[in-house]
Amino acid sequence: MKMGEFLEFIFYAIIILYVIRSIIRLVLPMLFQSVVNKAQQGQQQSYRRQESTGQPTGRIKVDYIPKGKKHSVPDSEGEFVDYEEIK
Repeated sequence: MKMGEFLEFIFYAIIILYVIRSIIRLVLPMLFQSVVNKAQQGQQQSYRRQESTGQPTGRIKVDYIPKGKKHSVPDSEGEFVDYEEIK
């Protein structure tokens, strides 16, 4: 490989890298802006859906309560006995 060919290769490599870098500087901000806009639209749509349901915020609605006896201590557990700690 001659010195002239090597310098020509380096010259073209630098030019190509500079062009790619310039294109990336122009295109990347547009891509990021598009992603941010889509995320904002998704958040706005979910907020509108929440507002359109008519339920006030901070309230909990329970649709189903299973029927049956209330939770209690079974007879096999025995009774609670007070105790004193001995030091």
